[in-house]
Amino acid sequence: MKELFKEFKKFVSRGNVIELAVGLVMATYFGAIVKSFVNDIIMPPVGYLIAGVDFAELKLKIGNQVLADGTVEAITINYGAFINTVVTFFIVSAAIFLVARTYNNFMKKEEAKPEPKPVPPSNEEKLLMEIRDLLKQ
Repeated sequence: MKELFKEFKKFVSRGNVIELAVGLVMATYFGAIVKSFVNDIIMPPVGYLIAGVDFAELKLKIGNQVLADGTVEAITINYGAFINTVVTFFIVSAAIFLVARTYNNFMKKEEAKPEPKPVPPSNEEKLLMEIRDLLKQ
């Protein structure tokens, strides 16, 4: 058990865990921003263009439910909310793809940097190489 705790402590103390936590927080808020963008900016004009339909309100009624206080509530399948979620997914996927593509291109440029040209040997080094070659013969 002690060994497991030591291994866990080593794992948590590495920088990767902190980076993962920061990434998770950023992704959560990025998702919220994209969801708002889809629901509040993209879908209303799209709904307006197709005869004033509000996608968030698209539902399929499949029955009624009588509540304890005697009121009747409709049981619905909210396919409009599902459409909003699918559009949100595609926007988030596209944004992540663009970020990953940009990062990969940046990393390729870093790898492709040419190595500096080797410095030609000085006259003294050339003379020493000639002496070495003569000694080998």
